[in-house]
Amino acid sequence: MDGLNSLKEAIIIYLDRSGGLSKLIEDCKQTEAVYRFSFDVNPSDVLELDATLGDCILHDPVKAVSLFQSVCYLSIKTLSLIDHIETENQVNVVLKPTHLPPFPNYCLDLSEFPRGYGPMRPLALEGLVIAMTRVTKYTQGARFLCSEEKCPCSRGFHHIRVHAPGATESATVRSDFTCFLCSSPLKEDVKSRVLGDKQLVELIHVKAVDVLGVHDAASLRYQSVTVFLRDELCNSMRIGHLYQVVGIPAHVHQWPNVTWSIEACSVRPWTPKCPCLVSNNFQNLQTAMACSPWRFAAIVANSFGSLVIPPGLYNTLKLGLLLSLVQTKDNPESPYNLDVLALTSETLIIDRLMRYSLPLASRGIHHTLTGDLLASLSRDEHGAGTANIHAGSALLASGGICLLGDLTTYKKDKMDMLQSALESRTVSVFIPAKKYGDDIDQQLSFPIQCNFWAVVDSASPSKRTEMGSAPLQLAESFGLIVQCRETSSNHSLLSMTVHTLRQAMSPGEPLYPACMQFTTQDYKELLAHARQLKVDMSPEAERMIHSYYMASRRVRSDSTQRSTVSVTSVKLIALAQAHAKLSLRTQVLEEDAVIAVLLCESSVTLKHGASALVFPPNVVFPCALRDLDSLHQRDLALEEFRRQILHFVQAYATCTVEE
Repeated sequence: MDGLNSLKEAIIIYLDRSGGLSKLIEDCKQTEAVYRFSFDVNPSDVLELDATLGDCILHDPVKAVSLFQSVCYLSIKTLSLIDHIETENQVNVVLKPTHLPPFPNYCLDLSEFPRGYGPMRPLALEGLVIAMTRVTKYTQGARFLCSEEKCPCSRGFHHIRVHAPGATESATVRSDFTCFLCSSPLKEDVKSRVLGDKQLVELIHVKAVDVLGVHDAASLRYQSVTVFLRDELCNSMRIGHLYQVVGIPAHVHQWPNVTWSIEACSVRPWTPKCPCLVSNNFQNLQTAMACSPWRFAAIVANSFGSLVIPPGLYNTLKLGLLLSLVQTKDNPESPYNLDVLALTSETLIIDRLMRYSLPLASRGIHHTLTGDLLASLSRDEHGAGTANIHAGSALLASGGICLLGDLTTYKKDKMDMLQSALESRTVSVFIPAKKYGDDIDQQLSFPIQCNFWAVVDSASPSKRTEMGSAPLQLAESFGLIVQCRETSSNHSLLSMTVHTLRQAMSPGEPLYPACMQFTTQDYKELLAHARQLKVDMSPEAERMIHSYYMASRRVRSDSTQRSTVSVTSVKLIALAQAHAKLSLRTQVLEEDAVIAVLLCESSVTLKHGASALVFPPNVVFPCALRDLDSLHQRDLALEEFRRQILHFVQAYATCTVEE
């Protein structure tokens, strides 16, 4: 008895220190038959106050809830917080541990099997949300009365049932309960039923998405786990995002099956730790190329992908892919997406380059024609009968890259769906009421927070209405369009032929001495570091981007072209920021804006014809950056292009733009 009183005293002290008593007083304004009180508990703080109580919260949550329930009831009666409370049964306490000790025994790895044999106590787990239901109702608590009028339990609050972790709806409310005094049947006082919100989420190990990328298939099995979110935790998770969940494992009994699931106590966004150190090779290169703000990114792009294509080939596309890889995950809510569409007659080679680049993203999903691009629906299997929304490739790639492949293989309805998603950056899911037992139809929307890569065959005869084999409207939805056309097709074919033969004759060996020092791992670390950089716009860069935007709207008077330029203005900022990050700078310079204008102007020119600016030959890259002289020539060409931009904006940006 003294031990229980000591634990209750410790609970009062903890609630007082943590603000729990104030919350208790505030929550007493409820007017229900069953009063629900939810407390966020930090076990570390409790352990410092009372080790026995902390151990009880960590290892015997049912007993801990009973102790908190008793303390809350005594506090309510002592302070006269609720006039019409009669029994301790009317107090429903929910404890929510916010953190757990960082030891293996308190962590649950979703890739480990078997499950269901561990302790039913709070555990921490991390994973990716791949599906979720809409919010539905469940019974928090219900009051039952004895059917025998002479029994004392036919009045009052003697039979109160509340939800427990892992319990189904039938465990809380059904018609075969009996009175504990006279064994007569109980009947529910329906007016006293208390309802709450419930949402089911499917969580899976983050490495499971590797199966949807271009990684080699591994002999590992991944299985999702169902997480129950209740009340204030509903809508705290989003499809395609990573979370750390503290919850209690539970066995959900649905005859004849038993399902192992998690009752969530707390949810927090989670970011896996990854090395963000730039290799010595790239650090030395950055030091050597410090004389020019353009050279480092140029050499990085020139040497990129040397395992699949020779250096100097398709350098503009390689720069675009690197910028797109950099401009992900910085802020999933950011509007600065960088979708890349490659126009080429060598779709196989470009697709191979994109497949090589995909694993370098923080998350890379390779969409297949047989899979769902946006989302799909199914009926919930846990008894609720509501719609379960499954993430498609676009939602699974949140914060990363979704590789669409060759758009030539897509049917018209899929192209229309993709175009709508690219323009709105949302996934709309229609839930028919009749099929899923609702009163009215529902339309839910989910934001798309990934970059799309695609390739189309430019050798199409109908170039007036289509850009290659893709409809013009769909091509315009991509922010960056790159024409993969070398100055000499014979040179490109010969280079790829030599590259393929050398790879076959010397598998696994570096083929190009200039690229030997930059490994795939070096690029992965460089991009991971660049993604973490926070960049600020310099006044010169802002002025150039704004002036070019205004001048372009003035020159392109056609309404369709003007709308395209308006969208491109956002891409200008995204490209300039990405180039600064790739150059390992924290400030966007005017030179970064020059590259952004160059890429955007060439993209708009591909869509709508001639440009007001004159592109010097090979302005982005020479055929290959073999020596300092070629780098110097490129710098001079870019400097000349910068002067063109300044003359262009001086001539047109000051003119009034008619909306």
